[in-house]
Amino acid sequence: MVYVPMAQVTDGITALANRASRIVWMVRTEVSPYSLRSAIRTELEQASGGLPVSHVRSMDDIVSESTARADFNMTLLTLFGAAALVLAVIGIYGLMAYSVRQRTREIGIRLALGAEANHVRNMVVAEGMRLSLIGMAIGIAAAFGLTRLLQSFLFGVQAWDPLVFVTVPLLLGAATLGAVWFPARRAAGTDPADALRQN
Repeated sequence: MVYVPMAQVTDGITALANRASRIVWMVRTEVSPYSLRSAIRTELEQASGGLPVSHVRSMDDIVSESTARADFNMTLLTLFGAAALVLAVIGIYGLMAYSVRQRTREIGIRLALGAEANHVRNMVVAEGMRLSLIGMAIGIAAAFGLTRLLQSFLFGVQAWDPLVFVTVPLLLGAATLGAVWFPARRAAGTDPADALRQN
């Protein structure tokens, strides 16, 4: 064992020596590790001949510190993905509402000629979902095509994870259905006389 007087060496060598000769003890507990912190310090100081014990941490803290950057990046990507989903839903809603508004006379004529309100609603929903399904099919095909490229960026995760390829289209489909439903309901409630009077 060598005791190095730190006042006689440069900071770089001190940092290197501290990094290379650091002693780490791991203690397994059945209770919260922080509740035994003072007892563990006392025992380690006695076992080492009085050397001070510093930086007592739980294994959960160590793991969270080591994955903190990845967790932050994942949270950021999740927020961006959620924002993109909200913007897509707003865009689909706006497009369908505009489409229904443009077709008010046509919908009024259909209703005046005897079309039932639920048929009109189903027609508008089907048109909106058709566009969504075409977009999802293109997206899934592109994602399958890019799995080889994504494989090089991922560690411990399969690029063609079936859960993702099933869950994401279902989520997008549900969001699209919600965005299309309200304009479709408005179209089904159109008064034929008012619709026919519009220019």
